[in-house]
Amino acid sequence: MVADTSYGAVDFDGSAAVDTDRVGLSKRFETLFLRGGALAVFAVVFIYFSVATPFFFSVGNIGNVLSQSAIAGVLAIGLTVVLIAGGSNVVKGGIDLSLAANMGLSAATYATLLQAGYGDGVAVGGALAVGVLIGLVNAIAVTVAGIAPLLATLAVMNVVAGLELVLTQNTVIPASSDFLSAFSAYGPLDIPILAYVLVIVTVLATAIVQYTPIGLRLYAVGEFPEAARASGLPVKRFVAGSFLASGLCGGIAGILSVSYLSGSTTGAGEMLLPVVVIALLGSVFSRRLVPTITGTFLSAIFIGCLINGFQLLNISSTLVNGVQGVLILLVVSATTILRRENR
Repeated sequence: MVADTSYGAVDFDGSAAVDTDRVGLSKRFETLFLRGGALAVFAVVFIYFSVATPFFFSVGNIGNVLSQSAIAGVLAIGLTVVLIAGGSNVVKGGIDLSLAANMGLSAATYATLLQAGYGDGVAVGGALAVGVLIGLVNAIAVTVAGIAPLLATLAVMNVVAGLELVLTQNTVIPASSDFLSAFSAYGPLDIPILAYVLVIVTVLATAIVQYTPIGLRLYAVGEFPEAARASGLPVKRFVAGSFLASGLCGGIAGILSVSYLSGSTTGAGEMLLPVVVIALLGSVFSRRLVPTITGTFLSAIFIGCLINGFQLLNISSTLVNGVQGVLILLVVSATTILRRENR
């Protein structure tokens, strides 16, 4: 009897192990399929635009794509840091909906200070300080007041957008300086300086987030908050730090925006959808379907290629918003289903 019982236990354990192996294999296949599908779509779009518009594949146009993607890309990098530290669940996890408004107010601050006669040093400091301050407000609302990031940053977004309207009186504040002219100029290979700025910010953020202990702890805090807390990691500090980093990116994007538009902008809120799309889509370029800085960079290029390709083909740019909405639905649905099956 004992032998039979023992055999039954062995048989049960073996079956469970086989089932687990099958589930793991199926999970890896589904993840690989999603990632491979995303890369295939990326390649197809790139090839199609290259054939339909020969100029698309030129070095100059690729530089223009990077340049046009710089502002949204920098904002998306900030959002990616928040997604990593807070968890990529868009409802309960990390999110920063105030980033576009942050950029708008930072840009308005920069342009206003220049108009008031201050130099670029003061204007840059003011724009970055405003961006970080907005990040600090978000951090306090989430980590101290305990408000869900979705609601906290939505409230901050409206407050910041109102402050921008008060500061600018809903008008464009022109700005010009040698510093701004340098950012709007062309660098080596006749590629816009803004393109190089996006690459530099990406490299720096990647080095910090993906190759340092701080970055590893950010991932631990976002994916396994209870385990991170049990191991002694200051979870709230990392979450707060992610919002500060996001706010800094908002300030940097504000400066880039002033350089690109030669003044402040009254349509900063329109940047929110592209930024969210870029950050969420970036997860499909990672091995484990988690947000990464490099994935966000590739996603920014993909969205930039779509916009640029539509422009070259004289297709209405309003279709881009529809495409971006579809991408959000597909990415969020696919990653949510896969993570649910993984539990």
